Amino acid sequence: MDFFYLFTASLFIISATHFHHVLANGVGSIGINYGRIADNLPSPPQVVELLKQQGIAKAKIYDTDSSVLSAFTSSGVRITVALPNEQLVTAAASHGFTDSWVQSNILPNRAVIETIAVGNEVFVDPSNVTAFLVPAMENVYGSLVKFGVGSIKVSSPIALTALHTSYPPSAGNFKEELIGVAVKPMLSFLQRTNSSLMVNAYPFFAYTQNVKTIDLNYALLGSNSSVVTDPNNGLVYRSLFEAQIDAVYAAMAALNFHDINIVVTETGWPSQGDANEAGAGISNAAAYNGNLVRRVLTGTGTPLRPRVPLNVYLFALFNENQKPGPTSERNYGLFYPDQRKVYDILLRAEQLGNTTSARD
Repeated sequence: MDFFYLFTASLFIISATHFHHVLANGVGSIGINYGRIADNLPSPPQVVELLKQQGIAKAKIYDTDSSVLSAFTSSGVRITVALPNEQLVTAAASHGFTDSWVQSNILPNRAVIETIAVGNEVFVDPSNVTAFLVPAMENVYGSLVKFGVGSIKVSSPIALTALHTSYPPSAGNFKEELIGVAVKPMLSFLQRTNSSLMVNAYPFFAYTQNVKTIDLNYALLGSNSSVVTDPNNGLVYRSLFEAQIDAVYAAMAALNFHDINIVVTETGWPSQGDANEAGAGISNAAAYNGNLVRRVLTGTGTPLRPRVPLNVYLFALFNENQKPGPTSERNYGLFYPDQRKVYDILLRAEQLGNTTSARD
């Protein structure tokens, strides 16, 4: 996650409205990030049972740990795995390395792996490995094809700090220094392989930095939130989340990429935070994640891409007690390590019924 994402919010055009979405022909999906930076988590088989009990059919992990992947065999849960940032340089330089990595980590688990995330928020990694990202993606994909598993998708999650401008959403564009070295080559790769762009989007970060400007209900996808109208195209936004995603779609369109979908690989709201982390708390976390699940499973796409279902991975499954950084970093989980719910939200479409959005 990126701690310093600022959503420019000074030009908001605000009026009161009620949350309303027309049902799409196809609805989106909810998955969850299964992070393991903790010393008190349940065993992988216990985690699989928890996911199945909650009706979660997609999960994302940050490595290719064999004990984790073996637990998902025959579970019905599809997995996104990751090649860590630390291995990008080697992966970019050596087909032999990616061949071996695919043989050791992907082929034995091909039945449950649907996507590989090559790196994570590489553009903000202090190791400065941006130039190695796309060559690593190309080599990983080449190895997948070589061994007959080219149907497994390859992408890489970006943070919203990759954008130079995000407001209004229609003016979204990427930072100039990233375009030539990584963004355009990556988008070309995704287009050629029919893959989606992975985006980590956190309205929480924007809200904490702009509490006087951003309506909390707008950040929480509340049904009684204010709305924001894009002055360039007249599109109406009822949540900051949608505005963030459309800013990325606009940034891709500005580079002439109009047919690449987005998968939101991380989004969430912490149930606890430090004194300077405005908005962190159980009630807001429950509202954000609960409203987002409802939005994804019963709504259309975004205002800019209304026919493209939202596919979202919540962050995260558990509170992780060994994560560094502010208090919020250890409190994004939907569950405590003992598998008790931090707060109660509905995760299945059939459970949603006629319940309304939180923070009405």
